[in-house]
Amino acid sequence: MWISADSEKIRYTGRIDWSVPKEPTWIFPCTSSEFKFTGNTLKIHVKNKNEYWQNYLGCILDNVQSRFYIKKEGKTKIEVRVNENETGVHHVLFFKRQDSCHEVTILGYEIEDGEKLLELPKKTDKRIEVYGDSVSAGEVSEAVEFVGKEDPEHEGGYSNSYYSYGWILARKLGAQIHDIAQGGIALMDGEGWYHEPEQIGMETVWNKVHYNTRLSGMSDWDFSKYIPQVVIVAVGQNDCHPEDYMKEEYCHPQARKWREHYMNFLRKLRSVYSEAYIICCTTLLNHDESWDDAIAQVVKNMDDKKITQYVFKRNGMGTPGHLRIPEAYEMAEELEEYIGTLDGKVFSCIG
Repeated sequence: MWISADSEKIRYTGRIDWSVPKEPTWIFPCTSSEFKFTGNTLKIHVKNKNEYWQNYLGCILDNVQSRFYIKKEGKTKIEVRVNENETGVHHVLFFKRQDSCHEVTILGYEIEDGEKLLELPKKTDKRIEVYGDSVSAGEVSEAVEFVGKEDPEHEGGYSNSYYSYGWILARKLGAQIHDIAQGGIALMDGEGWYHEPEQIGMETVWNKVHYNTRLSGMSDWDFSKYIPQVVIVAVGQNDCHPEDYMKEEYCHPQARKWREHYMNFLRKLRSVYSEAYIICCTTLLNHDESWDDAIAQVVKNMDDKKITQYVFKRNGMGTPGHLRIPEAYEMAEELEEYIGTLDGKVFSCIG
């Protein structure tokens, strides 16, 4: 039995392109669809647009996680093995494992003829949002045998947003998440690794749905659709490429420019999220502490009691290349504790 992608009994989470209502397109990591169904048949039909790496769709069926290869271009039909259980009711979460190295459109789902979708429990009112790079996207997180070592050679199969610190944190908090994360991205255009030598920075991506111009035209996001109570800003690591000017000379004109752009970025976030707690940080990923000093200076100058900085216990001391699952849990646990110290009413400040 065919289930349209826009069925009201399917719960979607993430910054999604709904311009074609029956064919939602997923761009960002942690984007997901969730539903309960009866019977022992489950298929999902997708259409992919690829820029680089191999692409995979994440799936958690009855608490068992798996991944499925998606053709680089065109349509893929995925059949998920469903094991019988006593109730005959199953719960599934499909999700985007990777960043905008690809965009995937959901064409529809199939379940057994005569079966049905069931209502999900009420959606949580807690909402967080993350702005970050590959660490925030969960890139190479599954290479757990390489903790403390350089990244293994890979084609994208180790990347899994489910194990990004942001989504781990969201699960700990019982919150929804929008993960505005892209591997290689810096704050400012023209820096970092993303789309080098014509780099696109977070200052361009932050308010977009589509932003990968090699896959589609840019389009704007409607911020009224999702208002988080907690926003995490984790940029300032890829910014050292091609020149680590903050480390070399803190008062270098380019370093001053970065701090000005960082402050402007925080002002833009505050303009759309007037009541949110904004936590500024870097991550365990190796970087020079001068970037954390720069963030501290900007946060102080903002003079906003709901804009703070958090420095991890092992800040900048994690696995080179990308963080692995245990390190993502480490970050999530610290952030959960830190959020608990901010205000006992963090998640009640927005209706």
